[in-house]
Amino acid sequence: MGVPGPFPGSPGRPDAPVPDREEVDRALARLGAEYEAIETSLLALQDHAGRRLLEGADLAGTTKERWAAAERSITVLWTLFDAYTAALEEARELRARRRWPSPEDLAELTELLHGDGVTVPGAAAAGGGAESGPARLSERFSLEGLVERMNGLYARSLDVIVAADAVWLALPARIDLLSAELQRTRSLAHSVGVRPGEHPAGDDLERITDELVRLRAQVIADPLAFWVSSSTGSSAPGGGRADTARYDRAARALEDIRREVAAVLDVRQDAERRLMQLRDVLSRADRTLTEARQARGEVLAKIAASEVPAVSGPSTALHEQLAAAADYRRRAQWHRLSPLLDSLEERAEDELHRARESLTAVTAPLAVRAELRGRLDAYKAKVGRHGMAEDPLLTERYDVARRMLWSAPCDLRAAEQAVWRYQQAAAEALAPQQLEGRGES
Repeated sequence: MGVPGPFPGSPGRPDAPVPDREEVDRALARLGAEYEAIETSLLALQDHAGRRLLEGADLAGTTKERWAAAERSITVLWTLFDAYTAALEEARELRARRRWPSPEDLAELTELLHGDGVTVPGAAAAGGGAESGPARLSERFSLEGLVERMNGLYARSLDVIVAADAVWLALPARIDLLSAELQRTRSLAHSVGVRPGEHPAGDDLERITDELVRLRAQVIADPLAFWVSSSTGSSAPGGGRADTARYDRAARALEDIRREVAAVLDVRQDAERRLMQLRDVLSRADRTLTEARQARGEVLAKIAASEVPAVSGPSTALHEQLAAAADYRRRAQWHRLSPLLDSLEERAEDELHRARESLTAVTAPLAVRAELRGRLDAYKAKVGRHGMAEDPLLTERYDVARRMLWSAPCDLRAAEQAVWRYQQAAAEALAPQQLEGRGES
């Protein structure tokens, strides 16, 4: 839908009249070619798709004002072109009178071709705009001056048409594609509970929808409000680009929402597994705490003079939050479920670790007693291997230590001393045999 650029330049006005027939004929040929170029440009401007769109659109704002001025300019263009055509036809008719023009004919032709002999109405002379100064009924131009005036009007009119057409080509289709993508995202978002009033991304979807509706309406009504002229200072019509800043912001916001919805989908697909794992971890923590409480009772009953730490019950807050997470799962409130699961997973592991530490702490006295029992039996077996199991002192000290370790409640400090005394007695009894064995060897 290209339109030729500004009209070709007109011939320069010579300093002296055209002296002969050949130069007059060359000037007429040049003006004829110029006439063809101007007519082609005006017809292309008339048929430009952007012009037809502007004529049929309900315009507003900057575009309405500039298009009204452009329409006046186009009307003036045709008026000036008609004057140019008439002047050229007059010159051609004068030249056609004689094969060899007289000096008077050449002088008249020179004035027609290069003098200010073309009269145009005052509105056309003003270029179709509101000029300062008193209005004039008419003004006289040379053919060169007419071309310069037409070039300026043509460039300004074409600039409006090309810029508006470029915006209409660039933005509405892109807005429509983004709106279609938004509807797909919206449908998916609703299916996973991302809805207005329930999820921030749902509210954002509504805002983007409203923004795209407003943006499209504004682009259709006032495309020139979305046109950025070229920063290079080019005077060529249509030099610039469509301003897509608002569209780009909406596209980025929609992409953020798509990522949010994708994250929610991941949560939905993984939620049941994570909930089951959480239930399992909290169940193990509860069982461990129950075991720790039972072990504490056993320790208090079997071990005397021992400080046994208290054991707390299951975490009520964690169980309440787990119930809330299950409720979010049932209601498809994935945006609330995701951060809650993240928090619960960390805290549930901490709870299991705490329960295991409690069990270790309360069973420590039983572990000490078991270690003392094992040490006592190990030394008894060693003494027996050396044939000293019937030694009265060793037997006495073994019985004392064993009675302390296998009685309830057990005094661990006294029992540890008794085991130590048995070890000492065993070591003293075994020392002579070990010396004899080394002497014999």
